[in-house]
Amino acid sequence: MKKILQHLFEHKTLTREQAKDTLVQISKGAYSDTEVSSFITVFLMRSITIEELQGFRDALHELCIPVDLKGLDAIDVVGTGGDGKNTFNISTLSCFIIAGAGQPVAKHGNYGASTISGASNVMEQLGYKFKSDTKVLHQEVETAGICFLHAPQFHPALKAVGPIRKNLGMRTFFNMLGPLVNPVKPPYQLIGVYNLEMARIYAYLLQQDTKAFTIIHGLDGYDEISLTGDTKVIDQHGERIMSAEQLGKRSVLASDLYGGNTVEEAAKLFLKILSAEGSWAQHAVVVANAAMGLYCTGKYGEYDQCYQMALESLESGKALGALQQLLALQP
Repeated sequence: MKKILQHLFEHKTLTREQAKDTLVQISKGAYSDTEVSSFITVFLMRSITIEELQGFRDALHELCIPVDLKGLDAIDVVGTGGDGKNTFNISTLSCFIIAGAGQPVAKHGNYGASTISGASNVMEQLGYKFKSDTKVLHQEVETAGICFLHAPQFHPALKAVGPIRKNLGMRTFFNMLGPLVNPVKPPYQLIGVYNLEMARIYAYLLQQDTKAFTIIHGLDGYDEISLTGDTKVIDQHGERIMSAEQLGKRSVLASDLYGGNTVEEAAKLFLKILSAEGSWAQHAVVVANAAMGLYCTGKYGEYDQCYQMALESLESGKALGALQQLLALQP
C-alpha cells in the first residue's frame, strides 16, 4: 500500500488493473485501517477517474456473492447518497411504490455513511432481516414484488471498509460504487447522483452495459428528483432538463424533504408517507421518483402514464401492501 499511496501523493492516477488489485487487497484485510483511510482520503481531495472507478467496480463484481432472480426483470432505484441534504428515504419509498405498481424491484442499499438513515438503517428499523440466500430473495420478489440487498452481505470490500467510512462520516468513492454493483445485475436502473461530473462518469460506464438506465441529478445538489428545482435526466437516448412542474405537477420547498434526526424518526416518517398520510409535497416527490423508475423500464408508456401508475400505487395502498407482504415473510 505504501507504494500505491506514494504514487497517488505524487498526483498520479491508478490504472484500471491497479485500482482493481488495491480494492481486492483491501477486502482481504491486507492493509491497516490507517492505510485504507489514507487511500480513501486521496479521492476526497480529487475527482476519481473513469479507469479507477472501472477498476474498483471490477473488484467488487469479482468478489461479489451473485444473486440470480431467474427471469424476474427487476429494477433498482438508488441514490449515491452524500448530498448532505438529510432528506427522508426517497429512493427506498419509491421502490415500494414501484413494486406496488407491479414492477419487480431488487433494491440495493447500505447504512448511511454521511446521513442519519440510509436505506439499510430504515429497512432494519422496520423489521427487515438482511440475507443473502438467493432462494429466499427470489421468493420475496415473487410474493411482495421487492427484495432488499444489504450491500455488505454481498461485497466483502464494503464490509471491510464500513467502520472506516462511518468514522470518516463523509461521502467517499464507495458512494459512487454502490449503485454500480447490485449483485442481481438488474436490467433496469434509476440512479440519482449529487453532481454533474458524476452523472457524466456514470453515463459513460452505463452506456457500455446492455441494461436500460436513467441517471437523475437535482440541479440544486440533490441525488434524486427533489422537485425543489429543475432535474437533469440522462438515459441511453440522450439528456434533458425537466422542471418540477413536469415531473411532479408542482415545486416543493427543501424543508418539505426533511428526514428526521434519528433512524426511529426516519422509519416513522417512512411508514407515514407509504401509508399515504404524508404531506402533498412528500407524496409528490416519492411519486415522481417512482414514476421515473417505471418510465426507465420502457414498459409502461410515457412519463405521465407512469406518474398516474405510481400515484395509484401509493393512494390505493398497494405500495404499503408490498412492504407488509415483505415484512410478513421475515423469519
